[in-house]
Amino acid sequence: MTSVVFVHGTGVREDSYRASYGRVSRGLKRVRPDVRLVPCYWGDTYGAHLALGGVSYPERDQDRALPGADADDPLTVWALLEQDPLAEIGLLADSAPPDEGGGFVPGRVSPWDALAGRVRSLGAADAQLPGAAEADGSAHEFAAEISGQLGAAAGQVAAEISMRLSGTAPVPDAEAMAARAVVALAVRLAENAQDAEEALPVDGADRDALVDALTDRLGGADRGAKAAAKWTASRLLADPFLWGISPGVQAGRRRMTGKILPGSGDILRYQGRGAGLRARIADIVALTREQDDGPVVLLAHSLGGIASVDLLAMEPAHGVDLLVTVGSQAPFLYEIDALTGVRRGDELPATFPRWVNVYDRRDLLGFVGERVFPGRVTDARVDLRQPFPRSHTGYFAHGPLYERIAAELP
Repeated sequence: MTSVVFVHGTGVREDSYRASYGRVSRGLKRVRPDVRLVPCYWGDTYGAHLALGGVSYPERDQDRALPGADADDPLTVWALLEQDPLAEIGLLADSAPPDEGGGFVPGRVSPWDALAGRVRSLGAADAQLPGAAEADGSAHEFAAEISGQLGAAAGQVAAEISMRLSGTAPVPDAEAMAARAVVALAVRLAENAQDAEEALPVDGADRDALVDALTDRLGGADRGAKAAAKWTASRLLADPFLWGISPGVQAGRRRMTGKILPGSGDILRYQGRGAGLRARIADIVALTREQDDGPVVLLAHSLGGIASVDLLAMEPAHGVDLLVTVGSQAPFLYEIDALTGVRRGDELPATFPRWVNVYDRRDLLGFVGERVFPGRVTDARVDLRQPFPRSHTGYFAHGPLYERIAAELP
């Protein structure tokens, strides 16, 4: 009798595995009723858990003297501008009332168009970045790095103000808002121009000094950072994605980390402590071989596939006749030399079994192996007709998958 050992992937816990196991069992019975499915569940023992109850999280009362401890901290605004330098202008445009007292008067320039004109002048050819000449140390380096993009940034911000805010009521601290947008966009443009592999190092004090200088040049007096933070924080609180990027909104940190911990944590734990999971798979395979005395197939999803490849590359007497990986990252890890079982440049050992690698092109975590291990892997493409991430989690709901597996089973 052929036995199929089903190894799950990252982030799976008992209830989820039980459902997946039932789904795989039904799928295999439909195409190969003679096959025995063997569970290999490892999530509780070798998955990631907050074993100390989350004591590694910073507590709010420990952070009272640090920026970002309160939901209305000015850094909340910068967290938003990191994602979109023009977002503050956009949020205002979406909520600003019309300018009731700003009807057409010959020769009158609306306050927003006047501000746009002043912003545009920041990009004049003879304009120097405020504070650049007087700055020294890191402040001077920061000013120099973004000065070449000041004109382009000022032009885009001015156009956004004219297009989005003309005809709406003026607000206090508009100059500070424009200055923040110019600096944030100049940083973004500088990074793009340099094709930077990492974010441009920016000290908050240097950034704020440049914003203050630009605000002065634009005719503003009150920087309004705290008021802007209070206004922006309410919008950040409404978007769970921004909880984790905003140092001013820590309330959602536990919730967000709790959602991503099983998946990302399992991967990190395996990379650092993978021997236990590999031993678990090896023990199940050995027991299955003893009980059934027939071919043994490893059917492994995602991280389970990585662990299976590592095991089969490291253990010559593994007793596996066929490996089927589904949505696997093993070929990618080999290419970047991060695969534990075999180093980049080395070949798979002669004892490595026949390997079928199933992938969906829309699965961003599924990779192909034929060009990585020529002659040792057969790639099998399926089409789940699902966007990512469902294209990674939906393989075992795909009926044709089992027909493809059945064709390979001994």
